[in-house]
Amino acid sequence: MDFFVPLVCLLFLGVMYILITHMSQGYSGFILVSVASALMIYWVRELKRTVKDEESYLPSGEIEQKNWVYDLMKSKNEMVFVAEVPGPEDQIDVKLTIGTLHVKSGQNFEKSIPLDLNEEMDISDFKYKNGILTIKINRV
Repeated sequence: MDFFVPLVCLLFLGVMYILITHMSQGYSGFILVSVASALMIYWVRELKRTVKDEESYLPSGEIEQKNWVYDLMKSKNEMVFVAEVPGPEDQIDVKLTIGTLHVKSGQNFEKSIPLDLNEEMDISDFKYKNGILTIKINRV
């Protein structure tokens, strides 16, 4: 798009200049080409601005991923993890590996959360209601 629009504009102005120089004598052709050039530049800028504005309204997964917030509450014997996770309950997958909690959903949502584990711990309770995931992690 960035290359195509200026190319079409130059082609249009070239054809217009040729037509005007063959049809009229003097400065009137030059004035008409100048006015057409100014209008063409204006409309190309407006077209680019419109396309850029439409692209900014497209959904972006990166923005959602950067703003994902979770709570991790720690006590002596357990941890409680609470976060908003998209998707239905049957598509939520949670795994606890050494030092990392993995949360995955069927809607291309996948996060890995590092945990400070001094001892071996395991998931004891898993709840998902209205998009809120609550996981209890207890000492084994």
